[in-house]
Amino acid sequence: MTMPMAQAKHHAEKKVPKIVYIPHDNRPISDKQTAEVVAKLGYDVVVPPNDMLGSREDLGHPAALWTWLEENAADADAAVISSDSMLYGSLVGSRKHEYAKEEVTQRANAFETFRKAHPKLPLYVFGSIMRTPRTGEASGHEEPAYYRNYGADIFRYTVLKDKEEVEGLSSREKKEKAFLTRLIPQKSLADWMGRREKNFAASEEMIALTRKGVFNYFVLGRDDNAPYSQTHLESRHLQEAGKDLGKTRFQSMAGIDEMGMLMLARAVNDMKREVPFIYVRYNWGKGDYTVPTYSDEKIGDSIASAITAIGGMMVASPEKADFVLAVNTNPSGKTYEANDPMNDGTPREGTKYFADIVSDYVGRGYPVGVADIAYGNGSDNALMEEMKKRGLLFKIRAYSGWNTATNSTGFVLGTGALVKHMDNDGVDALLVTRYLDDWAYQANVRNTVARQLTWLRGDGVYGNLGSKLDSVSVRTTHLMQRFVEDNLPPLPTLEEIEVRFPWNRMFESDIIHEPRREIHYFKQRG
Repeated sequence: MTMPMAQAKHHAEKKVPKIVYIPHDNRPISDKQTAEVVAKLGYDVVVPPNDMLGSREDLGHPAALWTWLEENAADADAAVISSDSMLYGSLVGSRKHEYAKEEVTQRANAFETFRKAHPKLPLYVFGSIMRTPRTGEASGHEEPAYYRNYGADIFRYTVLKDKEEVEGLSSREKKEKAFLTRLIPQKSLADWMGRREKNFAASEEMIALTRKGVFNYFVLGRDDNAPYSQTHLESRHLQEAGKDLGKTRFQSMAGIDEMGMLMLARAVNDMKREVPFIYVRYNWGKGDYTVPTYSDEKIGDSIASAITAIGGMMVASPEKADFVLAVNTNPSGKTYEANDPMNDGTPREGTKYFADIVSDYVGRGYPVGVADIAYGNGSDNALMEEMKKRGLLFKIRAYSGWNTATNSTGFVLGTGALVKHMDNDGVDALLVTRYLDDWAYQANVRNTVARQLTWLRGDGVYGNLGSKLDSVSVRTTHLMQRFVEDNLPPLPTLEEIEVRFPWNRMFESDIIHEPRREIHYFKQRG
C-alpha cells in the first residue's frame, strides 16, 4: 500500500535525535562503549575525534574541544560533557596538568558563555573530585611521578587529615600525622595539594554555575577513594556547597568512569519525558550495606544516587518496575579482585542463591540486569558459569562487571533504563560487548597473558607493554577466541575477534568483534 504524501513527507522529515558527547578520555569504556549504548537506540551520538581526547600519553586539548563543541552544538538535541575534558583536557589531565588556577577558572566560566549562545540546549555535565590512590602502584602512573614513591604515605596523611575533621585523632594518630608531614617531601605534598586546590575551586565554580541554571544537571564523581581520604574530605565540603540545589540538579557520587553513561541515560529519559522505575534486589547477606573496595559508602547509597542521576525512581516491588537490577554481592559484604585465585568458577556461598533470583525474575518476564560486583575489575566466574548453565546469558537485558563496583552498577543502570527502547539484536550486541570485556578478558584472559608476559618477545611489563604490544595483542586475541568458543553461542559477530591495547597497558583493552553503528568523529579544524 502506498504511503499518503503527507505521511511520507513527515516520515522523511523526522529528525534522528542528536546528542553531543564529550567523554573524559578516549579509553574504550569511556568513549566507544558508552556511546554505543545510546547509538543502539538509533540516536546520532557525536563524539570528538580520538586524537582530540585525552589518552595515556596525551593529556588532551581543552581549547580544541571548546572549538569543536561550538561547531557541533547548533543542531544538537542534548549535550553530555565531561568538565574534566573542558577544563584540563581529560580525567588524567585533571591530576597532572600544569595550568594556572586562573586559566582553569576561565574555562569553567566559558560554560556560562556557551549557555548564553545555546539557551535551549539541555546540558548535562559530569566532573570528578580528584582521587586518592592508596599506593603509588595503585595510581597506575596517572599521578605525578613522586606519587610512585610517596603515594602510600600521602594517602595515609589524608586519611588522618579527614578523620581529624570528622571525629578527631588519638594522640598516637596525631604523632603519626606529624611524622608523615616530615617524611613526605614538602615540595611534593605542596604540589599535590595545590593541584587539588585548583580542582576544588573549579568544582565550586561549577556548582555556582549550576545554581545559575547553566546546567540541567551536574554530577561530581568521587574517583578511587576510601571512607577516610582527601577525596572524601573534599566531597563533604562540596556537597555542603551545593546542598541547596537538591539531588535533582546536583550530586556528588562515588565513582567516575560510569558518569558518562549515567548522564547519557538522563539526557534520553528527559527527551522522552520518562521516569524509569527501578527495583533493586541484592544477594542475601550484607547486600546493600556492602562497602566495596575503592568506595567510601554503602553500595545501596551509590545505587540510589545513580537512579536519581538518570532521572529514575526506586520502587518497592518488581511488578511496578521498568527494570529489575539484581546486584551480585558477597554475603560477607566483602569485595575481592577478579584476578584472585578464588575466582576460579567454583560456586561460593550465595552463588546459586543469586542465580536463582535472576532465574526467577527472568522466568516471570521482568527485564533484568545484573550488576556483578562480588569482584572488582572483572566478572564473578562462578556466577557466569551458573548463568551459562541455566541459559540466562542472553535472557537478561543488561550486564556489567568491569572495574569498580560503582562503575558496574552505574553502567548497568544507565543501560537498563534504555533497553526497553532497543530491539533484541541491539540488546544482545551490548551483552556481547560486556561478556567479552568483563568476563572473557578482565576475569580470565588478562590474568593468563599477564602470567605469560615473560614468554613473549620484546621489552615490556603489564603497565607499559612497550615493544611487547603486538605479541600481547596476538596472544590475547588467540585466547579470547578460545574462550568464546567454550563459553558463548556461535554468533556471527564473534566469528572474528581482534584485541588491541590503545593505552599500551593490559588494564583495559579494545575488543573488536563487530562493525559498530556509525559514531561520528569530526576532524579537528586547523
